[in-house]
Amino acid sequence: MASSITSSLQTSNLRSAFLGERNGFSVCSVSVTHVGFLKKTIECKESRIGKQPIEVPSNVSIKLEGQALEVKGPLGQLSMTYPREVLLQKEDSGFLRVRKALETRRANQMHGLFRTLTDNMVVGVSKGFEKRLQLVGVGYRATLEGRILVLSLGFSHPVRMDIPDGIQVKVEENTRVVVSGYDKSAIGQFAASIRKWRPPEPYKGKGVKYADEIIRRKEGKAGKKK
Repeated sequence: MASSITSSLQTSNLRSAFLGERNGFSVCSVSVTHVGFLKKTIECKESRIGKQPIEVPSNVSIKLEGQALEVKGPLGQLSMTYPREVLLQKEDSGFLRVRKALETRRANQMHGLFRTLTDNMVVGVSKGFEKRLQLVGVGYRATLEGRILVLSLGFSHPVRMDIPDGIQVKVEENTRVVVSGYDKSAIGQFAASIRKWRPPEPYKGKGVKYADEIIRRKEGKAGKKK
């Protein structure tokens, strides 16, 4: 009996030592004199597109002055000023390389972008680009009146669009429009403005669409009744 009382007293003392008394817990405080921070260096990987060299054909002349580039070829002339995040270099072999001038996230984003823009300039003045559109719909047709593109798209009046300088437009079979030139950005912008007048609708596909565009069709009300 005495041994059991002694055992219970020891257990009570252990609980008091580790858990504290019920009416007041004892808290062990540790003073912190120094807090260290781990510094992690973020390394920006080089863009797979940006590190590829740009081949300059023999019929294209390059003029590089600081951050300004001027490209001249048989089809036209283009120029562009580069931001400080990227650096353009002309090698002795005749290739152009776009490199990062800074090790930042923005420079990593600009690297591949301006390499692609530079390549588009070189290809544009030497070979050119084109964008094809197709008119789908009864009575939809396109004609040319000098430097004006006339579109009949079901409105009460025909749509007349002035063709910008540096862009050539050709109409094939009254329903196919070919936009070509040396400035890829200008070609895409003008082709998009043509398509904007009558975007293709999803039920019958009527409208102006790109030649390689796939229109996702919707099922009409007649199909749902079946």
